[in-house]
Amino acid sequence: MMTSLARALFAILLLWACCGAQAQDYPTRPIRVIAVTSAGGTSDVFMRALGEELHKRLGQPLIIENRPGGAFNIGARACAEAAADGYTICIIPGEPLVFNQFMFKSLGYDPVTAFEPITQLFFITQALVVSAKLEAKTLPELAALSKAKPGTLSYSTAAIPLVVFMERWKKATGADLVKVPFRGGGEAVAGLLSGATPVGFYGIANVRSQLEGGSVRGLAVDSQARSPLFPDIPTVPEASGQKLLARSYFGLMAPAGTPKPIVARLQAEIARIVADGEFRRRNLIERGLDPVASTPEDYARFLREDRVVAEQIVKEAGLEPQ
Repeated sequence: MMTSLARALFAILLLWACCGAQAQDYPTRPIRVIAVTSAGGTSDVFMRALGEELHKRLGQPLIIENRPGGAFNIGARACAEAAADGYTICIIPGEPLVFNQFMFKSLGYDPVTAFEPITQLFFITQALVVSAKLEAKTLPELAALSKAKPGTLSYSTAAIPLVVFMERWKKATGADLVKVPFRGGGEAVAGLLSGATPVGFYGIANVRSQLEGGSVRGLAVDSQARSPLFPDIPTVPEASGQKLLARSYFGLMAPAGTPKPIVARLQAEIARIVADGEFRRRNLIERGLDPVASTPEDYARFLREDRVVAEQIVKEAGLEPQ
């Protein structure tokens, strides 16, 4: 008769063999991709391009299902509640993975245990820009201008870490800028161009044509190195002497319990695609995205560390759970 240890080892070997065969045959039908943003957004456009390449490699199409709203919680919850069979994967930003647990009393899912990390896809390069109508070409000049016209200049951004940076910068320099609510990309850029909200910290792709046309001026970018799109714009540390606590990013997740061999296969295929020079240039660099394509283990470690930073940022911003 088998001992308890022998039975346990046999069960593990059987599970390993089953999962290995499952990953080898995977996929045998289309894969659903839950996107927590609206169609046409940065992550949606990227995921469709990535999906086309994955289709070629996996032999099955990827069907994008947009589930926006609720500060990304609607789509994240749908991902968490999906079957953990490898036929639902999800492209999700940092907010529902690390920030929202400190901003909402109830999410309907546990961001720590509900997901299986596949890969961090990219960081979004954000640019601190001003209307060209402002006589400010550097952050020190912006601070001086705002102090000369107290209470008249305003700024807007969608990202909590950028709000914290702006408020820290104001405190350090005495700059007098008023924060106004972010009301969506199109409205934000319109306010920037009209001068209604002449200072903004937005995804660089959202203001690329305006930067190229000269209607807005770039003062800093939040990437670790200068953007290849606009190498003349300094990084935040270069421009201000301060550091950003966190950056905006998107990653690919699966429901918790998705077989590890399937997760590993998806990550390996994505890493090969992202490593392709033409794909990287066309779908990442040209869109102001910094490629990552990390391993599941590296992404899981990054998320653990980012949750600690997110809690600090939310507290410093004075935000209370809603």
